[in-house]
Amino acid sequence: MPQRSSQFPISLKLKYVKLGYQYLVNNFLTCLLVPTMALVLVQAIQLGPEEIFNLWNSIQFDFIKILCSSFLIIFVSILYFMLRPRGVYLIDYSCDKPPVSCRVPFSTFMEHSRLILSSEPKSVEFQMRILERSGLGEETCLPPAIHYIPPAPNMESARKEAEMVIFSAMDSLFKKTGVKPKDIDILIVNCSLFSPTPSLSAMVINKYKMRDNIKSFNLSGMGCSAGLISIDLARDLLQVYPKSKAVVVNTEIITPNYYRGKDRSMLLPNCLFRMGGAAILLSNKWADQWRAKYKLLHVVRTHKGADDKSYRCVFEVEDSEGKAGISLSKDLMAIAGEALKSNITTIGPLVLPPSEQLLFLFSLIGRKVFNLKLKPYIPDFKQAFEHFCIHAGGRAVIDELQKNLQLSAEHVEASRMTLHRFGNTSSSSLWYVLSYIEAKGRMKEGDRIWQIAFGSGFKCNSAVWKCNKTIKNLSDGPWSDCIHKYPVYIPEVVKL
Repeated sequence: MPQRSSQFPISLKLKYVKLGYQYLVNNFLTCLLVPTMALVLVQAIQLGPEEIFNLWNSIQFDFIKILCSSFLIIFVSILYFMLRPRGVYLIDYSCDKPPVSCRVPFSTFMEHSRLILSSEPKSVEFQMRILERSGLGEETCLPPAIHYIPPAPNMESARKEAEMVIFSAMDSLFKKTGVKPKDIDILIVNCSLFSPTPSLSAMVINKYKMRDNIKSFNLSGMGCSAGLISIDLARDLLQVYPKSKAVVVNTEIITPNYYRGKDRSMLLPNCLFRMGGAAILLSNKWADQWRAKYKLLHVVRTHKGADDKSYRCVFEVEDSEGKAGISLSKDLMAIAGEALKSNITTIGPLVLPPSEQLLFLFSLIGRKVFNLKLKPYIPDFKQAFEHFCIHAGGRAVIDELQKNLQLSAEHVEASRMTLHRFGNTSSSSLWYVLSYIEAKGRMKEGDRIWQIAFGSGFKCNSAVWKCNKTIKNLSDGPWSDCIHKYPVYIPEVVKL
């Protein structure tokens, strides 16, 4: 106890020293300009009005110089406004909320597993252990075809799931925004594992009778981070085509990818992935910024090569004395760590305050130039962002990000609750996470949001948004009927 009490004042002093350093560095110009202006004001008062008037008259003004200077200023201003990147605004978005009939409680999931894998009792036991530690809740949903015994993962069923998820999100988006399908100039649909012909983007265009000259794109095979890849593509297109609106659809179709074998690494997706989707409306029109929810500030994409083993097995399986669990593969975690490190290195200078950039620079110089044995400085991203939307890919993913970025339980609450309520909905999970923050009434004007997504390949993609207006509690959305129940306590193991 005495040792603790003696250390407390020291830690308190260090805290205030750090706060003082941050305030001084982040407001360096203000701290420099205020005394300078005060000094000029004092000198002006000491001179008196007559001396100031004489000083003003002594300055010789040349009409030609003034005209040329004014013309130059106007020319540079026009050139700046013409060449600067167009602002990209998120008007609104909508998340699919699967019907109650698609709900899969743990008991139903395990009963079906026992019937489907009756000849593989060890696989059934493994799935139960995984489900106990997954962080999922009792209200996650699977598509109708997976509810059959045995499941019916055919092309027709997959199409029906795609129509159910995508059309639900699109209908809700058009209703919320009042935008008509004919007003859409760009359509981007991403779905990693289901890529039919005709494409999903063609299906959407035909359903809503969109314009014949709409610019449509169908992305596949890019994993859970494809949602932010789609946002990046939409941003680039909106820089090229002025006065345009773009709709981005993020989803993953579960039906054709249900696995009925005994390979444990391939049984994992059955336990974690659930149906879901999101539709996002973007615009580069100057007039839309007044009603838009967010403005897109940055998108950073990082891709690190992985070997075949890492492509196939995102998780490693632990099985000791009958106890099964999951964690991120060691090989993959090294690749994921490199991808995250590269992403942070790129996005840091764009968003971090000067105080954090300076500390990072000092740490880098100390290690690289002076060969000091210092730990790499991890910037405090909590100073750059008010909200973190981490891909709800699994408990291990959220735990690793929370640890590496030194985030609090509140910062990752939205991601954990999204995993609990909706499961891993792949590329659309970031929008369920963002919707949770809005539904809790935590999104204020000026808040900055960092969306972080991991995906196969291995990819780590980021998007930074700024909130345009305070968002009050929502009466609609995927959380409208259950937000009052959250947050909930999620135990390490749920005994089944």
